Amino acid sequence: MRNKRTAATLTRLLENARYEVLPTASTEDKVLEHLPRDRTVTVTASPSKGLEATFDLAERLAGHGYAVVPHVAARMVSGRTELEEIADRLLGKGITRIFVPGGDAEPAGDYPDALALLQDLAAMGSPFSHVGITGYPESHPTIHDDLTVQSMWDKRQFATHIVSNLTFDPTLVRSWVQRLRARGVAMPLLLGMPGPVERTKLLGMATRIGVGESTKFLAKNKGLFARLAAPGGFTGESFLEKCAPALGEDGALVEGLHVFTFNQVGETEAWRTGMLERLRG
Repeated sequence: MRNKRTAATLTRLLENARYEVLPTASTEDKVLEHLPRDRTVTVTASPSKGLEATFDLAERLAGHGYAVVPHVAARMVSGRTELEEIADRLLGKGITRIFVPGGDAEPAGDYPDALALLQDLAAMGSPFSHVGITGYPESHPTIHDDLTVQSMWDKRQFATHIVSNLTFDPTLVRSWVQRLRARGVAMPLLLGMPGPVERTKLLGMATRIGVGESTKFLAKNKGLFARLAAPGGFTGESFLEKCAPALGEDGALVEGLHVFTFNQVGETEAWRTGMLERLRG
């Protein structure tokens, strides 16, 4: 039996959940069929598809009335001229929020990492009202922990919020949030978690599509996938309940969820609304 404080924390997180989708041919239809217009949708960037697929889907969803956050993967942008063109294009469609990961591609030009692109955005007058950067509760498969922490610290002055990568361990979430507080990081945080994905298909989907940092992260961390796929090994509701005590301590810091749907949009929205109904009932 959860207490009132935990229920209030869970309700707040679920009400402030946004959905990450992959830019495939069926994504637009899935979003239109299953998501009300008040949901925020983020669109990943794929080295194989290029940024055009991300921006095209983002623009179409924005045209339908959704708040959209395209991923502008730094290594996929050639330099300042292209970045200015991207900003003009997105702002022209009313898209004022972006997420800036480094990305998994080899650098296409001047940006070896997210920080370099963020610095150019600042030099351009910070044209976007909301800019998200990545946080890593789990160890990154290719970057030392000290570097990920320092990188987030360096990027904080150019961003408005942090989006955590996938994690399935509530203990790690609690300690990570405490470390952020201890370092004086005050910008809002969105906690990354998977939606109710068909577990046995998840790794194959990640490898086949190869879209976005979330799928690459999971594919490179097969131990985490084993934990996710094991019967009883992970459920979103149990994960959030175990995280809630730490996340409820500072609502201004942990403001909501970033749900990796892997394009199971209908299932994810049904899970979210069902859990909210149980909390309110």
